[in-house]
Amino acid sequence: MSSSEAVTFVPFQLLIEFMTDAFVAIGVPRSDAAICADVLIESDMHGIDSHGIGRFKSIYYDRIKAGIQQPVTELELVKDGPTTAVFDGNHGMGMVISNKAMQTAMDKAREFGLGMTVVRNSTHYGYCGYYARMATRNGLIGITGTNARPSIAPTFGVENMLGTNPLVFGIPTDEDFPFVIDCATSVSQRGKIEVYDRADKDLPEGWVIDQGGTYRTDTKQILVDLVKGTAALVPLGGMGETTGGHKGYGYAAVVEILSAALQDGAYLKGLLGFDEEGNRQPYALGHFFIAINVEAFIELARFKAISGTICRALRASNKAPGQDRIWTAGEKENDAWQARKDKGAPVNQNLQKQLITVREETGLTQYRFPFEG
Repeated sequence: MSSSEAVTFVPFQLLIEFMTDAFVAIGVPRSDAAICADVLIESDMHGIDSHGIGRFKSIYYDRIKAGIQQPVTELELVKDGPTTAVFDGNHGMGMVISNKAMQTAMDKAREFGLGMTVVRNSTHYGYCGYYARMATRNGLIGITGTNARPSIAPTFGVENMLGTNPLVFGIPTDEDFPFVIDCATSVSQRGKIEVYDRADKDLPEGWVIDQGGTYRTDTKQILVDLVKGTAALVPLGGMGETTGGHKGYGYAAVVEILSAALQDGAYLKGLLGFDEEGNRQPYALGHFFIAINVEAFIELARFKAISGTICRALRASNKAPGQDRIWTAGEKENDAWQARKDKGAPVNQNLQKQLITVREETGLTQYRFPFEG
């Protein structure tokens, strides 16, 4: 049985408590650790397995232990205005930094109608939809984006220059879930490749190219070569312009500029995570957060009714032959939550090993997981 088949569902609360205690064990203050665990587990709750507990060890725990991410977040307010703010994260916990930055944007939006904050010297901030949902829960529209270590090749190029650079929107509706579009500006993103790696599966053709512009599917080596710069992700829309690859490339560049230029942050090859001698260093990521107060334009209930009606009309439209359902953004995530809320998060064998390793290293022997029998 492969690791993709040997899956055990682990209760969300158990994972939240374990990750919180593990973060604390490596120096993260408990209140900050709780925020980090909440961001990660909300990803798994909504079926975004590429950004949940699967990244707990490799992206956060291991980077703190390697000394390239600070467990104690010293967030600095660099510049503050009525509707704007600039923060320096000083390489602390990206989720903590971003929680504060989005909350600040929301506070400004409530007072002035619009709020935008930007961050430099941050670290991976997890599931982007988390911050958009912070806004929708409060009747606001939320927008966020982040740059990342280079992985996307520009249209007609083969060198990985841009990060997967998601551009994310969260919009309140009158339904049980908001409209949240959260996706990378590449055909697929590194986190999903990591999911294939944990499942020991080859990638679909069309996601990654080599230096000759040929598609590759060898997952494990691709993850190595993305870091080396000898493989690159294909921009959203595919290679070339025929199917719109230049559009994904263009939006990735927009996110790169907004994530770096407004706050005088690092960009492109400056986000590789290595210095000129090849030593590991902080990734110095940049983010931006926008909150829009719907009530500054229209009554919230009316706005939600219109946005909800639009979504329902789209789902009720004529379906293609052989298709029995049309979705709108946020619906599949809600379906995932309904399916998982009583079961927990799916944890395959590779991820089980990671959790046990962390438990042993941190001495959190009070924890026992369902997959241990």
